[in-house]
Amino acid sequence: MKKGPQHSDESLKGTLVSVMLLGGFLVVTWVAIFILFIARG
Repeated sequence: MKKGPQHSDESLKGTLVSVMLLGGFLVVTWVAIFILFIARG
């Protein structure tokens, strides 16, 4: 019935990885659009 600290740790790590992947994807997409905009301009 008691919660182990490891489960919380793994969940936190998974959340951090998900946020970092999402943030990285957004940054890469934004940079790609910016480069395309500059190249066309």
